Amino acid sequence: MKKILPMLALALLAGAAHAAYPERPVRIIVGFSPGGPTDVVARAFASYASQALGQTFVVENKPGANTILAAEAVSKAAPDGYTLLMGATNHTMIPALYRDRVKFDALRSFTPICAVAASPTVLVVGPALPAVSMADFLARLKAEPGKHTYATPGTGSSGHFATARFLQLTGASMNHIPYKGAAQAVSDLMGGQVDSSLATLGSVLPQITSGKLAALAVASPRRVPQLPGVPTFDEAGVHGYAADAWYGVLAPAGLPDDIRQRLEALSRRFAAAPETAASLKALGMQPRQTCGAGFQAQLTDEVREYSALARDLGLSAE
Repeated sequence: MKKILPMLALALLAGAAHAAYPERPVRIIVGFSPGGPTDVVARAFASYASQALGQTFVVENKPGANTILAAEAVSKAAPDGYTLLMGATNHTMIPALYRDRVKFDALRSFTPICAVAASPTVLVVGPALPAVSMADFLARLKAEPGKHTYATPGTGSSGHFATARFLQLTGASMNHIPYKGAAQAVSDLMGGQVDSSLATLGSVLPQITSGKLAALAVASPRRVPQLPGVPTFDEAGVHGYAADAWYGVLAPAGLPDDIRQRLEALSRRFAAAPETAASLKALGMQPRQTCGAGFQAQLTDEVREYSALARDLGLSAE
């Protein structure tokens, strides 16, 4: 009994300490350069969290190696809730491409909190390839196989996998031009250095609405409200093709359950807030509330599916 009481006291003290979370600034690591969709979601979440919890949430950009540097930094951080990762779809693509090269496990090294936003993928072309429709685009690719290029935020990114799947379905071919984030890829696409991109709508919507890029199709089941005149891939003749991107909060593995619950509740409130829906809609995104076990199941399924696709297509970044 004498031993039990001190242990109980320590547990209560630990619980009290966690209840005060956060007591100091929280870092949100982003594996891309500033300006891309993952960065935008992270900054919106950080702003909301800072106001909701009365403590500073700071976004730290750590681009490079297809977000491996950022994910590795978070996986090595203390599981105390003060270092978080704003991950994206490509997080579950890392095992498919890098296998034994990475020093963390995309599933076991992290505590999934919530996916808080999603964005459909859209096929856009720039001035170097002024196609006016999907049929025109495919005709140009097949007339000059291997000549045209597509930009992505990096090898193994969601755009890379999305384009590989598109080329597999259509029998076309293009050369891959990887960047270290969406912002530079979009800039070079507008400048004519690359021809096309299967990009998240959030990363190219302003350029589409301003006429600097042309959207040929959206990879979603239905047309999106932001681009009502742009057909789906199915309507454009590429049947069975769909792709979207998620953005979500993860923490290091071993996060105390009370802190996880508080971060999950925060994430749900962020996704449900009217101001979040309005700001995301303007960026071509929608709020999402896939949390806890549901988020974990989604990540597990994606790791399996992308690994199978990488094997089928011979994709590797070793």
